[in-house]
Order: sequence, then C-alpha cells, then structure tokens
Amino acid sequence: MSAVLKVSRDGAILRLTLNDNSTRNSISEAMLNALGQELKNAEDDLSISVVIINAEGVAFSAGHNLKELTSHRADADQGAQYFTEIFDRCAKVMTAIAQHRCVTIAEVQGLASAAGCQLVASCDFAYASANAHFCTPGVNIGLFCSTPMVALSRAIGPRHAREMLLTGEIYDAAFAVRVGLVNGIVEADELHAHVSDIANKIATKSQNAIGIGKPAFEAQLGLGLGEAYAHCSQVMVENFLQESAREGVGAVLEKRKPIWPSS
Repeated sequence: MSAVLKVSRDGAILRLTLNDNSTRNSISEAMLNALGQELKNAEDDLSISVVIINAEGVAFSAGHNLKELTSHRADADQGAQYFTEIFDRCAKVMTAIAQHRCVTIAEVQGLASAAGCQLVASCDFAYASANAHFCTPGVNIGLFCSTPMVALSRAIGPRHAREMLLTGEIYDAAFAVRVGLVNGIVEADELHAHVSDIANKIATKSQNAIGIGKPAFEAQLGLGLGEAYAHCSQVMVENFLQESAREGVGAVLEKRKPIWPSS
C-alpha cells in the first residue's frame, strides 16, 4: 500500500482510494506509480472482478501535480524528458483502467479536474454525489488538456467535450449525468453503499463473459455497422462454445442458478 493510495478488499471487489489530501489527490508521480502497480496486481488476480476508484478529502483529484512538474523546468532540457515520462506513464495508467480485465467504476465526490476528470472518463462507468464537479481547465493556464481530452471525447459527445475543453469552466454533477460522463447522482452519504451494491451485482456475473464483452464493445465502436455485426457475431460463436456459456444457458434451461467455472 502506498502512502498516497489506500487499498482495500471486500470479496471480489477492490477499492483504490486516492489519499493525498495535501495535494488534493493530484495525479503525481507517486500516485501514477501506485495506481499502475495496483491495477497490474488486480489484472493478474482472477479472484478480483471489480475495481472501484474513489478518493478521500475535499477533492476527487485536482489533476497533474503542477508543482512537481514545474520543479523540472530547471533541468538541462527544461523538463522535456520528465514531462514526456510523466504524460506517457499517465497514458499507460489510463489505458490500463479503460482496458482492464475487471469492470472499473469511479465513485466521485468533490472536484475531478483535468487528469482527475480523465480518470473518471477512463472508467467503465461512474457515479457521483451532488457535490461532485468536473472540469478540464487547462485552457485557463495555457496548458490545454490534450491527454484528458482522449478519455473525455470517448466518454461523452464531441460537442460537450469541446465545450468543457475550450471554456475550462467547472460543471456540476447534473451536467455530467446529462452528457454521459457519469451514470447517476447519489446522495453523498449513500454513494459508497450504492457503488458497492453495483459492484457486488457485477461480481455475481460470469467473469469470462465480461472479459469477452469489454474488448468486443470497444472493438465494434470503431467499425461500420456491417463490420461490427460480423465481428460481434464471431465473438458470440466463440463465447457460445466456452464453458461459461454452456453453464449459463444450462442453468436457464434447468431453472437453477449458474455455478460459474473458475476460468
């Protein structure tokens, strides 16, 4: 467990809690390292089905640690190598969240800004309390949120993404629900339990089917209609031949609960 990241486990549910209130849970070098390692551990641990990312403190995440980044302007190359390493590392962590074997859920209270908003958008889905706010404010400080844009533009429509990116304004949870950045608003004192309930429901499903379905979902999005059906039809055939589908279909026909194979 890292000092900036709390890790807890409840059965098949893993919680990664951003815990660096002194920097408003910034996506610092230490946070990226901790998140990257825990995501890898979860990828390899087949007993984990869902990863929840939440935060303690007044903010979900303020985004990249600007003080840490700025300190490298004194480097011989004015920080170019360090900036490259950090943004590459951040891209790998966000990609790991988006492409993770497990279902990933963001549980958001407070402000999710810049790379913090990117973190929310990278998850499979998200729930927010009424006090949650979202922004990509880089345009306000001359540093356009180009990498947060990747996740944001894939999570919401292009017009709303442009609005957030080009105005740099702070948007409330109602806006986030309306544009599809989060799935719903939950009372702050009920948010933890609500997300845990969703996670536990997912954990009862066939993890093999989820492992097939997540990459298939992403793949078909980039295809034309005919190609998408051709791709997903082949995925269905391969899935139907596997033991998880044999057990699940058998359970329906025999009117019983399925007992999912371990792999």
